Amino acid sequence: MGPPRGDSSPTTVEYEPVSVKDLLVEMKDTSELLIDLSYSAVLLNNERIAEEVLQLEERMDVLQLRARMSLLMAARNPSDAEALAPVLGIVSGAEKISDATGDIAKVVLEEVGLPSAMRAALPEAVETLVRGLVSADSPYAGRTLLDIDLESETGVRVIAIRRGSEWILNPGPDTEIRTDDVTLLRGSDAGIEEVYATLSGEQYAPPAVPDSEIEDLDRAVDSIVLMKNLSELAVDLAYGSILFNNVELAEEVHNLEVEVDALRSRFEAWTLQAASDAPDPVSLRGLLHLGFSTEEISDAALEISEGVLREIEVHPVVELAVQESDEIIVRVTVESASRLEDTSLVDGVPESDVSMNVLAVRRPEEGWMLVPDADTELVAGDVLIAKGTRTSAAAFRDLASA
Repeated sequence: MGPPRGDSSPTTVEYEPVSVKDLLVEMKDTSELLIDLSYSAVLLNNERIAEEVLQLEERMDVLQLRARMSLLMAARNPSDAEALAPVLGIVSGAEKISDATGDIAKVVLEEVGLPSAMRAALPEAVETLVRGLVSADSPYAGRTLLDIDLESETGVRVIAIRRGSEWILNPGPDTEIRTDDVTLLRGSDAGIEEVYATLSGEQYAPPAVPDSEIEDLDRAVDSIVLMKNLSELAVDLAYGSILFNNVELAEEVHNLEVEVDALRSRFEAWTLQAASDAPDPVSLRGLLHLGFSTEEISDAALEISEGVLREIEVHPVVELAVQESDEIIVRVTVESASRLEDTSLVDGVPESDVSMNVLAVRRPEEGWMLVPDADTELVAGDVLIAKGTRTSAAAFRDLASA
C-alpha cells in the first residue's frame, strides 16, 4: 500500500463485517478507472485529473486493507487457504496497479518531464477526458443521469463521480448529479465543450497537440501508447479469467505480458536514441517512468490471473461476484472453414447474427491488433478476445468452429 499523500493523515481502518464479493467488484472497477485516469492525465497534461488519481489511490488502499482483513477471517483451514490464494492475488495485483498509476500521475504533478510528442499521440490514444465541478446554478444539478439523457444527447459519458471522499463508480441512470460533485466526463471534444460549460459554468479549453520532428521519439511514444493499451487489456482479461475461472483468458494475459516486456525493450532503445537529437534530453525522463509503470501494470495483471493458470479451484465468493453479471469475456480461435473465416469486423463487431464485441485479435504471424479496424478480415488461426452475453458467447464459439 502506498504512503498517504501530502500532509493528510492516513485513514483509520478497523475490521468490520463486509461483503468480500462487493469489495472485489469495487477493486476491479477502481483498478480500471485508475488506469484510464492516470494515462489521460499524462496525455492531456492535466494536473486536476492527476490529483483525482491520487484521491482514488487512497480509496484503493482502504479497499485492500478491508479485503485482507476479511480474507484472513475467512481462512479456517489449509483447504480454505488454498481456495483463497487466487483472491489474494486479486488484492495484491490491485495494489500494484494502484501504485503504478500513482507513479504515472506523479509524472504530471511533479513535472518529471515529458516530450511534446506525447501530446501528439492523443488523437489515437483516448477520447477526451475532463474533470468538471458541478456549479450550484448548473441545469444538471439535482437531476438524474436518466433525466439529463447526457450520452444520447451529447455522446458524453459520466464515467465516475467523487462526492467529498466517496466515489460513485459506473454511475447508472438513477444516479443524481449534485452541486459540488466532481464528475469525470469522457467523449469527443465537441460534446465535452458543451457539457463542461453547462455543468461547471466555465469554458473548456482543449489541450494543444504539437508535432514532433524526432523520428525515434515518435516511435517511442507510439510504443508507450501501445503498451498502455495492451496492459489495459491484460487487466481486463485477468479479472475475467479469475471471475469466470477461464484458463484460456489467463494464458492470453501471459501472452500480453510477454508482448509488453518486448515492447518496453524496444521503447527504451528508441528513447535513448532520441535523446541524442532532443533539444532537452531531460524532458524524456517522464517517458522512462511511463515505460516502467506500464510494465508494472501488465505484471500485476499476470499476478491476478496466476491462480487460474495454476488451476487452483475458484473460491465460492468469486462465483457470487460472477452471478451478478450476464456479460462475459471469451477467447475463441477461428478455425479453417468456419463461418467466421473471411468475415469482416465493423467497429469490432463481426458481420454475423451474433452480437459480440471483439476487443482484440491476436494473429500468430503479426501479433496483437486492438479495437480492430472496420476493414479487418478474420482469417483461420486468428485468436479473438470478445465480450458479450453468455448466450451470445456460446453461439460465437460455434461460429468459430468448423
